[in-house]
Amino acid sequence: MKALVQRVTEAAVEVDGREVSRIGPGLLVLLGVRHEDGPEDVAWLARKLPALRIFTDEGGQMNRSMIETGGSLLVVSQFTLYADTRKGNRPSFIVAARPETASQLYEELVRQLRAQLGEGRVATGVFGASMKVRLVNDGPVTIELCSDP
Repeated sequence: MKALVQRVTEAAVEVDGREVSRIGPGLLVLLGVRHEDGPEDVAWLARKLPALRIFTDEGGQMNRSMIETGGSLLVVSQFTLYADTRKGNRPSFIVAARPETASQLYEELVRQLRAQLGEGRVATGVFGASMKVRLVNDGPVTIELCSDP
């Protein structure tokens, strides 16, 4: 699994002209799933995201986690994170998991995050939908997490 994590002051998702979710300060997580991913990848990411120390402390250092700051998560599926652009100009998505597999792992990640942080602190996009994602990147801070070596 691959997660592109952005520290945000706010983020929102819109589908068909209607806002479906919004968070204040926290993390926007763009999530890509590959064929080889499974429950162990979900568990790793579910542990890593809330504990990731990328929020500033009193001294201005990135030293605090979501657990400490009380922020929210917005998790959005994004198969294009596994685009292969090495040959030609048209991306190949052959590494990305099929939607039926990816949606199950996406939903399980959301379930595990909600179990840790609480239902109200974890928002989502709409899996497979064409979405408009708005965000205000704080820092900017953007970090890539990969469960695969």
